[in-house]
Amino acid sequence: MRVLRAPSAARFRKAWWATLAAALLTLTGAAGGVVGADQSGGSWQWPLPGHPAVVRHFDPPEQRWLPGHRGIDLAGHTYSPVLAVAVGTVTYSGSIAGVGIVSVTHPDGIRSTYQPVIDRSVSQGDRVRAGDQLGLLGIWGGHCALRACLHLGAVRGQTYLDPLLFLQPWELTLLPHGGW
Repeated sequence: MRVLRAPSAARFRKAWWATLAAALLTLTGAAGGVVGADQSGGSWQWPLPGHPAVVRHFDPPEQRWLPGHRGIDLAGHTYSPVLAVAVGTVTYSGSIAGVGIVSVTHPDGIRSTYQPVIDRSVSQGDRVRAGDQLGLLGIWGGHCALRACLHLGAVRGQTYLDPLLFLQPWELTLLPHGGW
């Protein structure tokens, strides 16, 4: 299983330099076939009203069968509306082990998952737009220490992705040599 997570500070610096090099090569025409970054970054809307705090970050396991955290947890309030992050088709709306779950497959093939969702207002096959209500936020015993939080996941094929890659736009700012 492969995982894709938001960059740490060190990884962000490496990614920044790599992006700068690719941009310079592209601008000077020296690069042939350079592929840009994933265009979906920052395109998702927040699945809860406002800009909820991340109370637990993406922490995937080293091996597929090991425990880990394959998404992010967002602070919320019980009965808050759970909203679709982007346009897509509902591929699952039901309960697994007593937890209400909704999955939406987006045109780029990424599947967003939401739990715990109660009073689900969508069914399998429904088309949704960004911001459409999927249901209401419930409480999932043993998760988030009995506080209301939404677990948001992102999966491409069998690869778990860090949802923050799609929720937070990463901006590149070029500074003069030597800083400001």
